[in-house]
Order: sequence, then structure tokens, then C-alpha cells
Amino acid sequence: MRHYAAYGSNLDPARMRAYCPHSPMVGVGWIEGWRLTFAGEGDMGWEGAVTTVVESPGDRVFVSLYDVHPWDAAQLDEVEGVTAGAYQKLTVRVSTLDGDVPAWIYVFAGYEGGLPTAWYLSEIANAAEKAGAPDDYVAELRSRPTGTSSPEV
Repeated sequence: MRHYAAYGSNLDPARMRAYCPHSPMVGVGWIEGWRLTFAGEGDMGWEGAVTTVVESPGDRVFVSLYDVHPWDAAQLDEVEGVTAGAYQKLTVRVSTLDGDVPAWIYVFAGYEGGLPTAWYLSEIANAAEKAGAPDDYVAELRSRPTGTSSPEV
């Protein structure tokens, strides 16, 4: 499988071009029955919690789909923490306007919980906006609680 469903800060097309220069974005869609959440606060020495997704009937997560070239796959695994054991890969079905597409996602290898920093949450919302997420989705991201009061400028 070569399709990767990016959520969180990887929704930013420029970020993904830097990580995976041989892997074009091929569309957007939704992972139905999952929700975006945070995990790992304090687990790995990070300042705040990081994005992950968990199964949650009735919810959905906006994603960008990438056709990941094998040259880029190992780099992406490294960047996303698979080789360090922080994240694991799962296969999900992404609902697109052209039908369902199987894709892999990265899911935190630990328990849900914790708050992101305000800076990190801002990065995620900005990335979603750049990827073309609906306004209400971006607004919901921006309204989430954080572990710090405001993004750094």
C-alpha cells in the first residue's frame, strides 16, 4: 500500500513536500469513525501532547492523501517516530468523493490524554487550513484547550 492519510501538522503540503519530495498529494478525505485527539504528554520529553487518532463512532478526521514513493516511506517512518516506537502504522479506509481508499496512518503507541501546547495546536489548525479543511473543522481545532495560553509569535 502506498497511500498515506496525513492528519495533524502533516496536513501542511509544504511540510509533506519537505519530508516526501517524491510523493504527490492525491486528494483529501475523511477517516470515518475516528477522532483527532492528543497523547504522550510527558512520555517522551515533549513539551506537550502530540496528535493521534482514536476510534470513535460518529466522529471523523479530515486527511490529505499522499501516494508515497518507497524512497520516501522510510523517511516518513523515521520522522513520525515509528522507528523509535512512539507511533505505529495502521491501515484505515479514507472516504473521498471518488470512493473509499485504503491508506495507512500513524497512531500514537500509548494512551490518549494530555494537552497540546498553544503553538502546536496553532500549527495543526494552520496545516488543516492549508490542506483545504472545511472552516468548521478548522474552527473546532482552534477552539480546543491547550497547555499554554497563547501561541509563540
